[in-house]
Amino acid sequence: MHMTCAETKRYLEDFLPLIKDIPNDRKIVIAPPFTAVSTFANYTNFDYLDIASQNIHWEDKGAFTAEISPTMLIEHKVKYAIVGHSEPRKYFSESDEQINKRAVFAQSSGLTPIVCVGETLEQRERGEADRVITRQVEQGLENTDPSNLIVAYEPIWAIGTGKTCEASEANKICALIRKLIGFNDVIIQYGGSVKPNNIDEIMSMSDIDGVLVGGSSLDPISFSRIANFK
Repeated sequence: MHMTCAETKRYLEDFLPLIKDIPNDRKIVIAPPFTAVSTFANYTNFDYLDIASQNIHWEDKGAFTAEISPTMLIEHKVKYAIVGHSEPRKYFSESDEQINKRAVFAQSSGLTPIVCVGETLEQRERGEADRVITRQVEQGLENTDPSNLIVAYEPIWAIGTGKTCEASEANKICALIRKLIGFNDVIIQYGGSVKPNNIDEIMSMSDIDGVLVGGSSLDPISFSRIANFK
């Protein structure tokens, strides 16, 4: 929940010059708040830059106050939708069943869902990380098309805490996710205190295809360094 429309405009004016020479093997997707999506849409005439929504509903219209539908988003050039992010899971008790409904409907509407999975610190300390990830993948991705899917592994204990999951451990979990999905080309990201000083190591891992960036994306200089990882 950051940035008004005016702040979004200023951000993009600062950010775009910093990524104009980005290598052509990568794409940047930004998920602004819903109010700023239309402002952002005026700045997406670039092959390497797209818009995501921060959530999506599993119906196109109806009595679903406070929700947003694919049709409403596509009208503003949105191509991706984050579902199952750790914050809706934590604050609004989103279930794997609800997350699955959002992901399936996003795909059927022509959007690419970015489905987030991850364990808490308590679950990791009890040795349950693999089991939790397996459940979230099996239930959250049921009946989805892996060829139009992004999965983001975001260990909840490493979000906004300054703690980063060791790159090798993150790679191990991402490899587990790829195996569970059974589609080698599925895009798997890591998210959890991704910063300019650790992006190069993270992106050197064999099973990490991209990153889901939180706080570091709020600063154009910091985010551009991440986007231009070596």
